[in-house]
Amino acid sequence: MVHSPPHVGGYIGYEISGPAPPVTLPPLILASDSPRRAQLLRQMGMDFRILPSHAQEVATEHLSPVETAQINAYRKARVVAKKHPDHLVIGADTVVGLGAAQYGKPADMAEAERMLARLQGRTHQVVTGVCLIHLRAHRHRLFAVSTAVTFRKLHRGQIRRYLAAIHPFDKAGGYAIQEEGDLIVKGICGSFTNVVGLPTERLRGELEAWGLGDR
Repeated sequence: MVHSPPHVGGYIGYEISGPAPPVTLPPLILASDSPRRAQLLRQMGMDFRILPSHAQEVATEHLSPVETAQINAYRKARVVAKKHPDHLVIGADTVVGLGAAQYGKPADMAEAERMLARLQGRTHQVVTGVCLIHLRAHRHRLFAVSTAVTFRKLHRGQIRRYLAAIHPFDKAGGYAIQEEGDLIVKGICGSFTNVVGLPTERLRGELEAWGLGDR
């Protein structure tokens, strides 16, 4: 069943308020230059450094969205972890899937428009893969979270107006639910923050389990 979260267009404080996990963790690194992921991690109460990963991402029709997101998350985290083995590195990758098709970041406005034209009026999956790596401790954890997102029926003019209001080129599927999301999103089923770029509910539990594992 698809349902709409309150205030789709703004995610500040959405289901992620509260203190950091009450566990002891190694120093954290976020292997991403995404301002959205950094903001979500800060709102979890975490202290961390940002070191973007420049790992080559995979994109192939032979992989499922879950496999693609997990492999890319692992590659991103691994590159940074090799340089900082004493840190717990968080890598993440988000993929939009519709049937057998997968949509990453559009190369230009025309591609972004084509993506939204295919997604309009339909329900697609937003999958975020997350990898935690601490090389010194020889530990890693890989998982993925999927959220169903249903778009409104949109005509070309609406799609173009939406794209003109945001910067789509660093966003999987060419859209951001937290930026004018009410204009295109009818509802979601699952984690809202996962669509933003980091499934904070699941990540909080994974970090708690990670810290408890060191005791």
